[in-house]
Amino acid sequence: MLNFKRPSGTSRGVMTTKETWFITVNDGSKIGIGECGILRGLSVDDVDDYEQKIHWACKNIAKGLSFLYENLIAYPSIQFGLEQAFLSLNSDNSFQLFSSDFVEKEKPIPINGLVWMGDEIFMQEQIQQKLEAGFNCIKMKVGAIDFEKEYNLLKVIRKTFSKDNIELRVDANGGFTAKDALYKLKKLAELDLHSIEQPIKPKQWKSMANLCLESPLPIALDEELIGVFAIADKKEVLEQIQPQYIILKPSLVGGFKGSEEWISIANELGIGWWITSALESNIGLNAIAQWTATLDSTMPQGLGTGSLFTNNFESPLQVADGQLFYRKNLSWQPNLIEDLCS
Repeated sequence: MLNFKRPSGTSRGVMTTKETWFITVNDGSKIGIGECGILRGLSVDDVDDYEQKIHWACKNIAKGLSFLYENLIAYPSIQFGLEQAFLSLNSDNSFQLFSSDFVEKEKPIPINGLVWMGDEIFMQEQIQQKLEAGFNCIKMKVGAIDFEKEYNLLKVIRKTFSKDNIELRVDANGGFTAKDALYKLKKLAELDLHSIEQPIKPKQWKSMANLCLESPLPIALDEELIGVFAIADKKEVLEQIQPQYIILKPSLVGGFKGSEEWISIANELGIGWWITSALESNIGLNAIAQWTATLDSTMPQGLGTGSLFTNNFESPLQVADGQLFYRKNLSWQPNLIEDLCS
């Protein structure tokens, strides 16, 4: 159980802990590790037999990644954990899964600073901290407190910083209704925001398509992508809704393979995208960051969640000046994999 330093709020509720699982693969000489990052109440694989499926995967591990991946189509977080574990096993360094300048030359990945929902004072404190920490892209969760208060918080930032200085993103986590969403999007658009994530709950394709067509504020799909497995279905979602962006959380959409399918379709349709972690520990975050670095995206990514927990693992990942670095002078926690296996 990962413990939040401070309760973190979204429109779905307040989180104090985050459950996570680790799979290790041993070939007799080396151990690979992967993280299955499930989000209770959100992940499509938040089901009663989740733990049994992980045990099944471990019992059948010798059949290889392709077999396991195909037989765990409804368990995207386990697929992702297995992808990581096999990459880790086959790497010279258990924690270096991909080759890129991010790892080899400390080239940073620009990220957004995340502001969690809470009362007005708490949100103001977070905004100030992110600005002082050098972030030039801030993502604010909205939809929990009074909309006018949230709007005014954003307005204060925009009065001080133009869109050329600070990029503002908001995430409603489906917190608006189909009836009031367009009014709120038009009002938020007055503040020169970059985009809004998932303004209404998923599975309302017609309403979401109308919003994407009529809203002056670009819309990014997030929860809408969860539980869509077949390539044909992924294409249908994007063709029907025509969003401006999609947001990919590998733990929720089938790991790297599932995410790359979404990216390929989005590129064909001229839809933008970026990558976000789903509150993994530094093990999962490291894998996502290294993969993201290979995609050559210049947009700020959502990879700043590693500092949220009191009991995260020591790693070379470091956030500085609104960017994520892989520092060569920092080490992974000693005996980390061995301790998790014991």
